[in-house]
Amino acid sequence: MSSKYCLQYGGYVDKGWRTRTGCRSSDPNDRSAQPGYRSPHTVGEPVRSPSQPRGRFLSSGIMSPPVAPPGWSRWLVPPAALSVHLSIGQAYAWSVFKPPLESALGLSGTQSALPFQLGIVMLGLSAAFGGTLVERNGPRWAMTVALVCFSSGFLLASLGAATEQYWLIVFGYGFVGGIGLGIGYISPVSTLIKWFPDRPGMATGIAIMGFGGGALIASPWSAQMLESFGSDSSGIALAFLVHGLSYAVFMSLGVLLVRVPRIEKPAGGGAGGAPAPSALSGVQVSARGAVRTPQFWCLWVILCMNVTAGIGILEKAAPMIKDFFADSSTPVSVSAAAGFVALLSAANMAGRIGWSSTSDLIGRKNIYRVYLGVGALMYASIAWFGDSSKPLFILCALVILSFYGGGFATIPAYLKDLFGTYQVGAIHGRLLTAWSTAGVLGPLIVNWIADRQEEAGKTGSALYGTSFYIMIGLLAVGFVANELVRPVDPRHHVSAPKEKEAADVQR
Repeated sequence: MSSKYCLQYGGYVDKGWRTRTGCRSSDPNDRSAQPGYRSPHTVGEPVRSPSQPRGRFLSSGIMSPPVAPPGWSRWLVPPAALSVHLSIGQAYAWSVFKPPLESALGLSGTQSALPFQLGIVMLGLSAAFGGTLVERNGPRWAMTVALVCFSSGFLLASLGAATEQYWLIVFGYGFVGGIGLGIGYISPVSTLIKWFPDRPGMATGIAIMGFGGGALIASPWSAQMLESFGSDSSGIALAFLVHGLSYAVFMSLGVLLVRVPRIEKPAGGGAGGAPAPSALSGVQVSARGAVRTPQFWCLWVILCMNVTAGIGILEKAAPMIKDFFADSSTPVSVSAAAGFVALLSAANMAGRIGWSSTSDLIGRKNIYRVYLGVGALMYASIAWFGDSSKPLFILCALVILSFYGGGFATIPAYLKDLFGTYQVGAIHGRLLTAWSTAGVLGPLIVNWIADRQEEAGKTGSALYGTSFYIMIGLLAVGFVANELVRPVDPRHHVSAPKEKEAADVQR
């Protein structure tokens, strides 16, 4: 199938697609560029041409990016993205399965964390290596791949639990399901930015909020299933099976609902309608070109430092608050510690929509100054005064976790500001390797230092003081990296042939 990148549409399109949208090729031998050419895929002609291969008709009609019909509301696209992100956000609720797995299969705490850790690593890797495919094939293809991988991961994990083969749980949930996490996470980003060029931070925040809030649904749901089915290997297997089938149904709603923007002709315009300004104006950089710029690596450092700081608290929240106030007159109970974890999840979710929407008003660079600068002050407040006041400790932790979520939701809009919409989904996928790094770095810093301090005979807040100062230093590094961000050098902009193709669209 012949396909070219259309800057007007913002993705790779075949000949029939270019004819339907008005995007013209610069290839003089391309019949779709000739006046009067009508494609078998043109609206009103759903019949396959006798000379056209059957496979080509099916791929363009079913798995190609679905164009919104006239009058389609762009507010239907965020719910499509949410159906995917709320599902894959279950990853944050993996801790519910840790105690039953440890009891049923005789695992250590480190072993029971392997599926989650591998899943986060695969999220970053699959997003990095699959980002270009997501841009090329569109959101419906990406959401379908995410659905198949994420649901299949649960089904394989169910088989592993039923047969008491833990390696199969790690492979299914961690490796296969992790691929679904990565592809699903980036699948709606580029499409949302195209639908909401006026408010990209808010649009991506709505969707990515779902990933942060998925655990609020999955945690009690999973706990109830384990209580009903039992916490032995057969009960865990049945819970995994129900998860896999339920998420397949829920994610399919996003697959069916998602649409890409229709390119409208201007009133009284010619056959080749004027391109949307947001698609053609400003900087446009390819994914390959973006990774060669210092701006990309500055953003990589920014995201890595912000995530490391947030996940350092999130991963050890319950034992941390109990340790801080263990020697006080009112120690924290187990149920209160669980409530604290739920509050952190709510702050994580609220920050994704609240702070990312704020970035549309004050700018991406300024909002990251807040995340990194104020975040360092919050860590300093906990280190200096946190053990003397529970409200102060809780407030500072909630602010840090809101910045953690906001950093995830704002980064796609920051990428769009610097690199344009040309291949923003693929660039975002490559940048998420910073998440994989932070997912290992944050817990390692907090847990390793706490273990060493405990061996030295220290207790309470003294277990975490050193790690908090390290987090302050990391946030300072991220702050400096944010200050170093400058506009992308013109030599990295899209090549002349693509600019010529965009000019052909305008004619």
